[in-house]
Amino acid sequence: MPAQTFPHEADIGVRGTGSTLDEAFAGAALALTAVICDPATVVPKQSVTIDGDAPDVELLLVDWLNALIYRMATRHLLFSRFKVQITGTRLHATAWGETVDVARHQPAAEAKGVSFCELKVCQQADGQWLAQAVVDV
Repeated sequence: MPAQTFPHEADIGVRGTGSTLDEAFAGAALALTAVICDPATVVPKQSVTIDGDAPDVELLLVDWLNALIYRMATRHLLFSRFKVQITGTRLHATAWGETVDVARHQPAAEAKGVSFCELKVCQQADGQWLAQAVVDV
């Protein structure tokens, strides 16, 4: 599941791609972790379940990423593994990670929320799915 970040003025974009919408959402979530730290340093030892529903898949992506940000902030967690199942505009997902260890994870930024700027969820001409948004840091 490819994940990447992209620069955006004072904020940073996150992008996930995959052969399915589920994979693209998981990639965007991994890119969200990459905004904060190197995901390879996060051990997936505890899980959190997230369910969501939205009017469309773009708003579902915003809700999904904001739900992760909320759990990171309130439970002091970082995530490195994701399983996402999307049916229509309903999401059921599990995120695995661990408690933040500042010395080991060396967080570089704090994600505050997802904006609607450059928000895009679509199937591309090559059949791959794209899920991207901009994160306020």
